[in-house]
Amino acid sequence: MIELRTPAEIEKMRVAGVFVGEVLTELASRVAVGMNLLKLDQIAHDMIRARGAESCYIDYHPSFGASPFGKVLCTSVNDAVLHGLPHDYRLRDGDMISLDFAASVDGWVSDSAVTVIVGTPRPADARLIDTTTRALDAGIAAAQPGGRLGDISAAIAAVALADGYTINTDFGGHGVGRTMHGDPHVPNNGRPGRGIHLDAGLVIAIEPWFLETTDKLVTDRDGWTLRSADGSRGAHMEHTVAVTADGPLVLSARA
Repeated sequence: MIELRTPAEIEKMRVAGVFVGEVLTELASRVAVGMNLLKLDQIAHDMIRARGAESCYIDYHPSFGASPFGKVLCTSVNDAVLHGLPHDYRLRDGDMISLDFAASVDGWVSDSAVTVIVGTPRPADARLIDTTTRALDAGIAAAQPGGRLGDISAAIAAVALADGYTINTDFGGHGVGRTMHGDPHVPNNGRPGRGIHLDAGLVIAIEPWFLETTDKLVTDRDGWTLRSADGSRGAHMEHTVAVTADGPLVLSARA
């Protein structure tokens, strides 16, 4: 069921979005050669505890997960692009890491992700991140009241396809509210003018993610981490966005 939020509720969701943005900003600043993925998860856990927030991940156990996630942060490195389960790994020069974080503050959820390069960037990685960032911006710009969900999906896809990337629609954006995942599903490819109406009060996570040379995924032995089928690298960007009468409002904006 799709629920529309009042302006007052959206303001409450913005509080959660500010916190999620603060956590990702801190984590991105701590990404460096030698940083352990488990330490990044601990930093996020400490910030949740200090804020009195709740993790959306630690007990999360959907049908595609092998077990409850058990961590508060997704850390997807190099050929991993989604649902990366933090483990004992120290980042190396040239790695690319996607940080995906969702939390509930006073009962309202925000969800966001960012991809950063560790140390020396590879041109192909920088290009992939740039494309994914511009696709997110295009999707947000298309989240206009009176439009259709397909407008968002088509705007994301246009950026990716123009840069030569293919698109997987198995995983994409989603509704956000009292829980992390709700209706509607927001695929990263679609047709403009199709799908549900974008009414004021709709709150969704818009999250383009692309792989360098494939759109096929395989699941890691940990039962969670999704990797490219051909070993190529991936990038993932995400914001929680409210459709308002004045246009899209990014609730999880980072400083």
